[in-house]
This record gives sequence, structure tokens and C-alpha cells, in this order.
Amino acid sequence: MKAAIFGSCVSRDTAEFMPEVEVVAYVARHSVTSLQSPHGTGGIDIGGLTSAFQKRMVTSDLKGTGARRIVEKANDLDFVLIDLVDERRGFWRFPDGTTMTNSLEIESCGAAREARRVGARLVEFGTDEHFSAWKAGFEQLMAELKEVSLWERTILLDIEWAGAVDGAPHPQNDGLAKLGRSWRRLQRGAREAGRGLSNGRGVGEAWQSLRAVKPTEAEEHADRALSANADYIRYRRNAQSLTELSVVRASSDVRIARDHKWGPQPFHYRNADYESIVRSIREKVTMNGSETS
Repeated sequence: MKAAIFGSCVSRDTAEFMPEVEVVAYVARHSVTSLQSPHGTGGIDIGGLTSAFQKRMVTSDLKGTGARRIVEKANDLDFVLIDLVDERRGFWRFPDGTTMTNSLEIESCGAAREARRVGARLVEFGTDEHFSAWKAGFEQLMAELKEVSLWERTILLDIEWAGAVDGAPHPQNDGLAKLGRSWRRLQRGAREAGRGLSNGRGVGEAWQSLRAVKPTEAEEHADRALSANADYIRYRRNAQSLTELSVVRASSDVRIARDHKWGPQPFHYRNADYESIVRSIREKVTMNGSETS
């Protein structure tokens, strides 16, 4: 079987658990906003990128060819996977209205810095401006897939960010639980400040240590997931309303894999989570008349 991906690690890592599937088109490091208003490669220096894959992805984003790369493979494809992870970093809007996804690659090669220098501004994920542009771009992506009869075989992977690592319970995110995390953080800061005063540091220094106390790993995961999942709600709802098929997992259903090959992140899950997602994908594909084995 053959598949295409418009997304990033959620779809890519899931596909690796489907040995019967060949990914023939992989569109990563793209916000769907680039489909409507691509900046183009002029004036953008990506020479600092050493990976050929990274250069291809960034160039495709700059040219707005992400959907076309999937559409041109339509006759070979059994299904398409979509996820929204690459939207999380926002996009750059240039003075002429064109856009460029704010990928890690764009930042690392210096293109983001140059964009700001020539008057571009970062449109952050979760803002009304970002959502409006994303909505228009996602609608265009769905329309292009419909034109080549791929829409019925497109599966949205609507997987929330995990708030805890494997082996840990899912954090409670009600007001009382969040207050408890803040209180424990304050207590740690107070202990650090007290130690500083005992060691002869001034009151100002001690106060700074109280204010700068860092969250624990568990607190950081819980806070990041809670914030991101809240920001994603309207995107996910809109994407679900525009797609025929979706696989949904709540944050409480998944966990962060400590030993994930790309490192522990709220969107890097356990093997068991990917295997569960794959079972759901196979059900959707079989339901639409294709065989997965």
C-alpha cells in the first residue's frame, strides 16, 4: 500500500509502525498557510541547512507546492495522513502579504532573523489572525484533495499532546491541580531562597531565585500539554468538520516515550500508542475498500 503525509512527526512516526505501507509523498515543515500565500525562495538563504531533506521541505514550503506534491501522486495513493503539529510555531507574514512557515529549520539557518530584518512579523499559533489564515489554507488543501478523489481517503490524526511520560499518571488539569503545581513550585523557590540567605546572599538575590524557580520535568510536560491542547481545540474541531475520517486520542490516552528516537516531547508517544493509532487507521482504510495487509 502507498500513502502520503501532510504533517510531521505524529503521522511520520505512526507510518513507521505500518510495514506494509510505503510513504511516497511526505510534506513536512509546512503550515497550510503556505498553500495560499507562499513567499517564494527569493531573498531567503537556506544555505545553512546541511540536510537535503530539510532543504527540500523548506523549499517546498516557500514555493507553496505541498498539496501539489500529494495530488500528483493521487493515482498511486491508498490513503493520506494529516496532522497539525507543524502549525504550532506559527508563520512569518511579509510586508507584501506572503508567508513562510516558522519551522525550526527556518530559525536555525537564519532565515527567520532575516525575515524580521526586512519587515516580516511572526503570526503566532493560537491567535485569531493565525487561525483565520490556517482555516483558509486547510480548506484549500481539502478542496485540492477532493478534486483528485483523495478526500474520501484522507485521515486526520487528531492526537492531543501527552501531559505525562510513560509510567506516570495523566495530570489532573482542573483549577485545584494547577494551583497545587504552582504551590509546590513556590515552595521549592522559597527553600532555594532560604538556602541563599543562609549562605550570605542578599535579599535581592534570594528574591530573584524565588521568582526564577524552574518547574520539574513532570510540571513542564503537564503545563505544555495543557496550553497546547487548549490552543489546538478550534483547529481540531474545524479540521474534523472538513475531513471524512479521523483518528482521535485524548491527552489522557497517550504518554510521552522517554526513549523516543527524537527525544521526549509531548507529541512523541509510546510504541503502544502508535500501535493503537495504527489499528484505527487500518480500520478506516479497510472500511473504504482498501486492504492493509
